[in-house]
Amino acid sequence: MENILKTGTTTIGFIIEEGVILATDKRASMGYYIASKNVNKIAKIDEHIGMTIAGSVGDAQFLIRHLQNISRMYRVDNEKPIPVKSLVNYLSNVLFYYRYYSPFLIQLIVGGYDTEPRLFSVDMAGGVTEERYAATGSGTTFGISVLENEYRYDMSIDEAVALAEKAIRTAMQRDMGSGEGVNVALISKNREFRWIKV
Repeated sequence: MENILKTGTTTIGFIIEEGVILATDKRASMGYYIASKNVNKIAKIDEHIGMTIAGSVGDAQFLIRHLQNISRMYRVDNEKPIPVKSLVNYLSNVLFYYRYYSPFLIQLIVGGYDTEPRLFSVDMAGGVTEERYAATGSGTTFGISVLENEYRYDMSIDEAVALAEKAIRTAMQRDMGSGEGVNVALISKNREFRWIKV
């Protein structure tokens, strides 16, 4: 548990009528050391699902590859994309199973679009909550405060991107674990994952 407290980041996600917005900063830190200034903390899991990562990079990379494989197998077996909630339930079971023996030191936000925009916050023990907006990482309190004040479901994509950037940049001003810039991705109504800002 100590390691997760020594890393820093800010990731946010929220749903709008047009889809799901995911945004993160770009800094990777180890304690007081900035390990990298250009890290991508948003992963494309499937065409219609994305995930933000906070915590242990190795744990997150393993889970990303695993979920990508599960999504691909589901498409082959069922000839349709995996429902967002089904993938999140699977992820929750994996995290819950390993919680005592070798826990994954991560916090995740999973967003996607199947019949509607969906957003889930997932903790290291497999706890899942469905949200309209969420934040993870050491800059959570700063990022979430912006969303609390300014989030609206009926925002345009341009307004949503501007809000996401503002939330991350607010966290970067006060949280030393967050910095170096902002990445933003959109999962649209067309069930298409696309980068808005990299």
